[in-house]
Amino acid sequence: MKTGRLEAFSDGVFAIIITIMVLELKVPHGGTLEALRPLLPGFLSYVLSFVYVGIYWNNRHHLLHAAQHVTGGTLWANLHLLFWLSLTPFTTAWMGENNSTSWPVALYGMVLVCSSIAYFILSQVMVASHGAGSKLADSIGRDTKGKISAAVYLVAIPLSFRWPLRACAGYALVAMMWLLPDPRIERSV
Repeated sequence: MKTGRLEAFSDGVFAIIITIMVLELKVPHGGTLEALRPLLPGFLSYVLSFVYVGIYWNNRHHLLHAAQHVTGGTLWANLHLLFWLSLTPFTTAWMGENNSTSWPVALYGMVLVCSSIAYFILSQVMVASHGAGSKLADSIGRDTKGKISAAVYLVAIPLSFRWPLRACAGYALVAMMWLLPDPRIERSV
């Protein structure tokens, strides 16, 4: 099967995830800038999550662009990734609603680490179907940024029970690391 149908379906899911997240933003009660202050934690959670969803959309797009075909395993691995990403609106809203307290921040991190594992599985399934010497395999390489990201999440989750804002800073640091375009796939395609 060609990659187009998988990409179209996934793009729709990504659009729904972003739509749900933005619908969780509350309208301020009042017409002053001061009325926005209580909404700031929810807005910051939304911005961070929007960046993460955008990063996954962008990287998955590049991954599929490097692929020649998709297999049944690829379809299931992609659904696995979409499952974890679909939990992002819930954890985003909970974290924003509760001013980044311990459990919401920890659960947010758990969804991040599970999403990163799911993306790793997706990329490995795709490499396996294309072969170790394929252009796709060369473009993914050792995935050092992915491994560093998972390590930061795994440190930040327990950290959230003592210093939740430091855990959030770890999540933001990983997002900033991924905002710089990853040239691996673009170079090889």
